[in-house]
Amino acid sequence: MRPALLLMLAAALPGPAFAANQVALDNLVFVERVSTDADGKQHILLEEPKVVIPGDRLVFVLNYRNAGAQPADKFVITNPMPAAVRFADAGDTQPLVSVDGGTQWGRLGELSVAMPDGTRRAAQPADVTHIRWAFQKPIPAGATGKLMFRGIVK
Repeated sequence: MRPALLLMLAAALPGPAFAANQVALDNLVFVERVSTDADGKQHILLEEPKVVIPGDRLVFVLNYRNAGAQPADKFVITNPMPAAVRFADAGDTQPLVSVDGGTQWGRLGELSVAMPDGTRRAAQPADVTHIRWAFQKPIPAGATGKLMFRGIVK
């Protein structure tokens, strides 16, 4: 992996931290590789991103834990997309996304992007600048969970 790309990936993920409501965040990033065994069966492997090249699929994993004694209510995780990575998907979750640096939020299919001539076009995955998960229910004290999203190295 180019050192600059590794630094951009590391800087873009939330590090271990405690929010005001004592929810700890931790993150991991993997390269998704496909391996074929002797029988010709394909397996998806998640590997440490030692080297990445344009087109590689990355998997970002965000682990959270309510380390407080009370439920964490109205908790929100916002994650910027690394500049060197294009958003691909967020698995089964339905996060809100921004295509304008975090000013406006919505589902990807609801957003549009301004064109230089003043017209607008439908937002595409490559336009995503930030991803946001807003928890609808309080996170119980001691509870843990995991969120993920995928990106493709530009």
